[in-house]
Amino acid sequence: MQKDKKYSLKFNNSFLSENTVLRYVTFSILYIAQGIPEGITYFAIPAWLAMNNKSPMEIASFVAVIGIPWSFKVLIAPLMDRYTILSMGRKRPWVILGQFGLIASFLSIGLINDPLNNLNNLMIAGFFISFFGALQDVATDGMAIDVIPLNQQARANGLMWGAKIIGTSVSLLTGTTLINILGFNTAIASMSIGTAFIILVPICIRERPGEKLLPWTKGKVSKESKKAQLKSWGKIFKSLFKVSFLPSSLLLGVALFILGIMYGLIDTMLPIFTIQELGWTNTTYSQLLSITTIIGGLFGMFAGGAMVDIFGKKKMLSIYLMFLVILISALALFSVLWGNDKIIFGFTLLYYLAYTFLTIATFAAAMALCWKTVSATQFTLYMALSNMGRAFGSGLVGTLKEQMDWDYVFIITAISPLIALIILRFLNFSKHLKTIKEFSNLIIIKPKAI
Repeated sequence: MQKDKKYSLKFNNSFLSENTVLRYVTFSILYIAQGIPEGITYFAIPAWLAMNNKSPMEIASFVAVIGIPWSFKVLIAPLMDRYTILSMGRKRPWVILGQFGLIASFLSIGLINDPLNNLNNLMIAGFFISFFGALQDVATDGMAIDVIPLNQQARANGLMWGAKIIGTSVSLLTGTTLINILGFNTAIASMSIGTAFIILVPICIRERPGEKLLPWTKGKVSKESKKAQLKSWGKIFKSLFKVSFLPSSLLLGVALFILGIMYGLIDTMLPIFTIQELGWTNTTYSQLLSITTIIGGLFGMFAGGAMVDIFGKKKMLSIYLMFLVILISALALFSVLWGNDKIIFGFTLLYYLAYTFLTIATFAAAMALCWKTVSATQFTLYMALSNMGRAFGSGLVGTLKEQMDWDYVFIITAISPLIALIILRFLNFSKHLKTIKEFSNLIIIKPKAI
């Protein structure tokens, strides 16, 4: 009975650093919040534009613009490592700010007059949705690295990324349905309701015992947060420079950029290819993507992280990348089957299964290479490189389609995972972590009294 009581107390506390179940649930919900804007901006709106006969160049331009905040979120991350309301946790205040920003930006898109014929204004509104989504993303990832133990990161990434995929899918399906029923402005603005409920999560939990829930409530800075927080820009950038130029950091960064190109190409091509080439409606496309990504997300949540834990990061990365090379190449070579909706469904399902498992593995690899001293900035740097590649790939679609047929576009897309496969074979996690430990032993942080 005593053990049960002890377990109950531990289970019921609201501190992320102390409660494994709470960590999994909290970060899964916060990743759902990241998926909501992505489902709308990257999938629902491009499909709506394609349905209304906008050109591949116009659609690609929109996707490229909304990808900018995700590409340059590395500029935000150092601010998070340097400034915060430390008594509320190192990253939680930024998570709350990001959520409030998402609510406001979703509401503002309803103010655009005739968005279909005002693509510049639509791009601006989409930019701000992406900006606050990116801000929340950086803060959430930094908080995850700070409080999730290394041996739980792969499994946590499985749950988190699976949750994001589900959030993306649900917002895509809901957004598309609402657009067709209520009209664009009302539909997109109403998505703020979903983000409004999610804001309750970071408000009601703490990173560590003793911290404040809100700036005006009781609490104090935790010893762990005080120790980890750097007080000078010099230390932040010096530390980031040292860890970023380690061989494994460089290799992972290059590979993530190349993979980002593949993500951008596929995400932008699919609505154009299915709606304008195959004659689908935006509803049919949204249903296809929602079903396939939800399936991928569920499998990723419960199996993706576990497979990385069992078989290792490098091995699973290699398997996923080789599978994608074969899958995308097969679609290109068998163009005679494109008229069969089942073939396109099968391709999309297998792609998003592989995409989910690959993302979980790359996230786990990136977190494993992070130095907690500059965790938000370093992890964001990795993700920014991926998002830069994604924006670049999205922008390529219009140019490639004007120069060649779809089968050649798919062949070019298949080259990206092949190059990434070769690069990632040279990662050395043990050597990297040993070097980080040596760095940490050389740094003496003398926290100021607060």
